[in-house]
Amino acid sequence: MTNSLRAADLLKDHRESIDRLDAILIYSLGERFKQTQAVGKLKAEHDLPPSDPARETAQIARLEDLAKQADLDPAFAKKFLNFIIAEVIQHHQSHQDKT
Repeated sequence: MTNSLRAADLLKDHRESIDRLDAILIYSLGERFKQTQAVGKLKAEHDLPPSDPARETAQIARLEDLAKQADLDPAFAKKFLNFIIAEVIQHHQSHQDKT
């Protein structure tokens, strides 16, 4: 097998793995948002604020630590979680607005 063919096979394998991981990420985010939607409804029903800064701070610290353990840039993990948190708060606010 030539080096080019070997490289093409390795590239194909890497891309298939990436595709599987992307699917896992999307399905995991879907499940996460289902849970946060339930939290948003519960908060709206009980007139609780849509955001919980103490929990958010703790989650960011927890995920930064997990990122380090996973050999992932903690700054990237923090940006990613902040993006998700912003989406969740927006969803929670929309539940508040409906009640």
